[in-house]
Amino acid sequence: MRVPSFDRFRRMSTALGIFVLGMVAGAAVYNGLFAAKFDALVERLHETEEKLGEYELEIRKLTNYRNQHGIIKSVVLHIETGRGPDGSPKPLDTVTETRLKQQLRRDLSAFLGRSVYDIDSEARLARLLLNGKVYKGLKNTDYVVEIRTVLVADGTMTVWVTARPRLPG
Repeated sequence: MRVPSFDRFRRMSTALGIFVLGMVAGAAVYNGLFAAKFDALVERLHETEEKLGEYELEIRKLTNYRNQHGIIKSVVLHIETGRGPDGSPKPLDTVTETRLKQQLRRDLSAFLGRSVYDIDSEARLARLLLNGKVYKGLKNTDYVVEIRTVLVADGTMTVWVTARPRLPG
């Protein structure tokens, strides 16, 4: 039996090899784009879930306190992050910020339904209780929270806090 010369198939095998290499490279690029889009979608989902939860809670509170004036009806949180070595703010990722807001909102929910005129002593108490409190974040990262400002206007208590990652040790 005679074996054909491989020289006849050299061009075809080279073309086939380049084609397969192109398919693998294309699949890798497509997978990278798909993963990036999926991450963006997950982040947007967390933002939307957070807003939905806030709106549902606000609707419930407003229906409970609709005929009462001079009380705290809602708590709005603003989380600021620590500064980097160059002075620029280091933003938290959306999921961690959402989790911290949920934990803080749960702790500050004691103020709901309280009189606006009694907030002075209660705000001091909240500052003493929550200042330096450690909250659990994602990936076993703990965050130290400090209350910066508490503002009460029109039945809304707005709280600005600073969250910094806790140093180990």
